[in-house]
Amino acid sequence: MLKNVPHILSPELINVLMEMGHGDEIVIADDNFPCYRYGRRVIRLDGNGGNDVLEAVISLLPLDTYVDENTILMKVTEGDDADTSIWNDYKDTLKMYEGENVRIGYLGRFDFYERAKNAYAVIATSEEALYANIILKKGVVN
Repeated sequence: MLKNVPHILSPELINVLMEMGHGDEIVIADDNFPCYRYGRRVIRLDGNGGNDVLEAVISLLPLDTYVDENTILMKVTEGDDADTSIWNDYKDTLKMYEGENVRIGYLGRFDFYERAKNAYAVIATSEEALYANIILKKGVVN
């Protein structure tokens, strides 16, 4: 065990976060996301919700401050009546750790999938909320 490392993070995920470089992206996926179709590397954190995983990851991972959007959410598909209140939880968590450095963008479902193909890794959670997928772009530690 290590001090000050959230217990939710597996050794594999800590290793991935350490390996990632400036500009690399990681996906935190809800339980409907086709992780194995779009993820080059999938890390399972079954039994954990999206915001809990986000908080653990963002406590260690700095966001990129050199881009217009360092956080990407999956847009609700036209005609879907989805509750996106989890986005508010995500925004609160991001702001708590990154303050005004958070720059959120939105991608449609299939554009999000395409972007996820190039992510360094996809974290599979048990998050049941729809459209609870989020991409984080890693920055540098100041």
